[in-house]
Amino acid sequence: MTDIRSLRFAGLFVLLWSTGFIGAKYGLPYAPPLTFLLYRFTLAAAVMMLIAFATRTAWPRSFTQVAHVAIAGWLVHGACLGGVFVSIAGGMPAGTSAMLLGLQPILTVLIARGWLGEQVVGRQFAGLVLALAGVWFVVRHKIGFAGDWVSLGPMVVALVGLSVGTLYQKRFCSSVDLRSGTSLQFMACALLYLPLVLWLEGAPVRWTPEFTFALAWLVLVLSVGAVSLLFWLLRRDAASDVARLFYLVPPVTALLGWIAFAEALDASSILGMVMIAAGVAMARPPVPEGSRGG
Repeated sequence: MTDIRSLRFAGLFVLLWSTGFIGAKYGLPYAPPLTFLLYRFTLAAAVMMLIAFATRTAWPRSFTQVAHVAIAGWLVHGACLGGVFVSIAGGMPAGTSAMLLGLQPILTVLIARGWLGEQVVGRQFAGLVLALAGVWFVVRHKIGFAGDWVSLGPMVVALVGLSVGTLYQKRFCSSVDLRSGTSLQFMACALLYLPLVLWLEGAPVRWTPEFTFALAWLVLVLSVGAVSLLFWLLRRDAASDVARLFYLVPPVTALLGWIAFAEALDASSILGMVMIAAGVAMARPPVPEGSRGG
């Protein structure tokens, strides 16, 4: 049974995670997306490392553990955040980005079931179709322009990275301390992004108050706060249960985007939101007979 603390942490995670899309859109006008993330990863690694040393945290003792931590970080942070930031920088609304990434529970369920060799039932495939139809209602008035098609590609990378990464984190990194593990993950992402920034981006960062606030928010609230909550929840609950929290992210982000940036929240978007939520709910693994209440 889920305790009250888990429910509170889950609700806090949804709220904090949803603000990440808004923070990205708020700061991206002042920095290229990969450069923005390089600063975020570097600062987050420094903060988490200070916390780890101050609390005398245990560090991974083998190269294999470090490698697993780095791979999970490249997927959850590097691929996911990179895809989201590039998409938003390309013009995709924050609410739409959250909607597309909201398909993550379906993909996580399908990968998890396949990874464990278990059969996926027809109801789950029906949920996938329904959710995809919902995505169409959300983005159909936006994909008539070439830029939107271009921004959809990075979102696919983000979706796959988050789905595979949370499963990888659950399977291979559960024994690693959250503080030291997360600091290593951010460090690994910074090392990965440095050559990419030098190769692909050259525009300078405009250190405006807006950018400084967005960077500080994403480092402290998202990279330190929300990510720690995510990994804590993954340790306590099944990956598919944690993935279902992402059902709530799209509507919360869409509402925040409407408040902060006056992003469209028309009838088709709301209908698509409902269809996505229904689809991902249908894609839940069936409850085993022995676990049903009598």
